[in-house]
Amino acid sequence: MTPGKKFEFPRDAGSHPDHRIEWWYVTGQLETKRGPMGFQVTFFRMRNRDAEGNPSRFNAAQLLFAHAALADPDKGRLLHDERSARALPGLVQAMTGDTDVRLDDWVLRREAGAYRARIDAEDFALDLAMAPTQPVLLQGDRGYSRKAPAADHASYYYSEPHLAVKGRIRSGTESLEVQGEAWLDHEWSSELLAEEAIGWDWLGANLEDGGALMAFRMRGRDGSTLWASATSRKPGAAPVVYAANTIRFRTRRSWQSPRTGTFYPVSMDIEIAGALWRADPLMDGQELDARASTGTLYWEGAVRIEGPDGARGRGYLELTGYAERMKF
Repeated sequence: MTPGKKFEFPRDAGSHPDHRIEWWYVTGQLETKRGPMGFQVTFFRMRNRDAEGNPSRFNAAQLLFAHAALADPDKGRLLHDERSARALPGLVQAMTGDTDVRLDDWVLRREAGAYRARIDAEDFALDLAMAPTQPVLLQGDRGYSRKAPAADHASYYYSEPHLAVKGRIRSGTESLEVQGEAWLDHEWSSELLAEEAIGWDWLGANLEDGGALMAFRMRGRDGSTLWASATSRKPGAAPVVYAANTIRFRTRRSWQSPRTGTFYPVSMDIEIAGALWRADPLMDGQELDARASTGTLYWEGAVRIEGPDGARGRGYLELTGYAERMKF
């Protein structure tokens, strides 16, 4: 990974199979007749070097995983599901050229410039159309996003905030029409988590004035911040990227999972260049147990954002490495 990559779309919206790991990550908040809900859809692609050189079309050189979740406050817990499989053309694939990833009938693809997500799980279902309303937001140094003090721990990373969402969901047996906003992250790298890191905290938020805010920190094994990054963009303006030493994450309130016993800092203060942002969860019970696929246990939840000068927004907070070191 090196700085200065020239991003080209729609090509870079598609898969980059030469890189070791890649994900398409969509989070959003929806308005329904029962009140607000959150959703998350993530497709992961991993290059399995141990299987390379096998001429069989059934080899496991490329592995795909998917996580999906619905945060319905009436249920009081996260409804989630996961899938994993080796790549198989037509059934399990991450296409190059544009976004088109699928595991059987779970699909995230881009058609005529808009995204479509279809997820059918036992406890919930999502059928959502998501239309871009703003330009792509390149993270870090024009899309080169450092993840550790060592420059080789980095990814190529862009976001699409303020996707306009319409569609239908199913929560349990109830079907609901929804609309709202979403945030898409697409990231790829050949480097996994730095050896000295245990996990990360990440926030992506669509602000009510049309602005966008992203912030993350990589945490060391002692809980200290190894690296941090943040980007903000006001409507019609160029993005502002903040130096690592200007970003602070502080816990306001923790929640203990009754199922796993893990403590997560679900309410946080995030200080960015002296400006204080507060994130509070839509509901506490948003722990996602994906140990059956990617081997991960983490908290990933819908949050409300408050910031300086009355700024407000909605987004998602991801908290990894609190149960054990984050790994794939």
